[in-house]
This record gives sequence, C-alpha cells and structure tokens, in this order.
Amino acid sequence: MWAGSAAVCINQQKQILMVKQGQVHEPKRWSVPSGGKEEWESFEECCVREVYEETGYHIKIIKPIQIKEGTVDGERIQVHYFLAEIIGGSPVIQDPDQLIYEISWKSASEVKQLDLSFPSDREFLLDLL
Repeated sequence: MWAGSAAVCINQQKQILMVKQGQVHEPKRWSVPSGGKEEWESFEECCVREVYEETGYHIKIIKPIQIKEGTVDGERIQVHYFLAEIIGGSPVIQDPDQLIYEISWKSASEVKQLDLSFPSDREFLLDLL
C-alpha cells in the first residue's frame, strides 16, 4: 500500500496553495502539495517535508482534515490531508523528484476551472475556501 500526506494551505485572500506537477511524459496538472511518506516519519512530518520540498514554504499543521483511500493502477493508496499554515520560507521549487513545474495561490473561481491531478478533491477544496 502507498501512503502519503497532502497539505491544504489557505492565505488571507482565501486562496489555496497549489503546485503544477506531473511526470515528464504526462500532462501537467494541479494539486495541493503532497507526497509519499517515508518509513521513519509520521503523516504530519511527511506533510511538512513535502510542502517544503515542493514549494519552499515552512508550515505548521493546524489539524487533520480527511483521509482519502482508494486504488490507483491496482495499488491501494491512503492519503492524509491536513489543514496547514505557512510560517516561513519563500516560493521555490526544490523537489528532489523533479515533478513540480509551478507554484501558485489559486482562488475558488480558479480551482473550479483547473485541470486537477485528483479531480475528486475539487469539491472538498472549494468547501474549505
């Protein structure tokens, strides 16, 4: 089973932090910063690390939001979503996997239109905004 974490960061302007991502050969789509959990870390630690790697921002976890479970290409997945707050850093792509192409804050009207990596996230993200 693949397990990971995702961060939902919302700024004062009611915009959500998003990254444009994808494998080199894939179409590039938008998602909240997220990634796979290392054996040695908690889901919260994974969330903090992934946000920093993908965006350059330091965050603190506010609270868990939801756990999404499913199957992708025949493999079971579990993603822990956290509401998080930016506490430092600046936007810079430093993803060791080289899957991130853009970092941006998106409004609700933009989220409605974006080509999302995980379209099932759209409604709950809009509800949080």
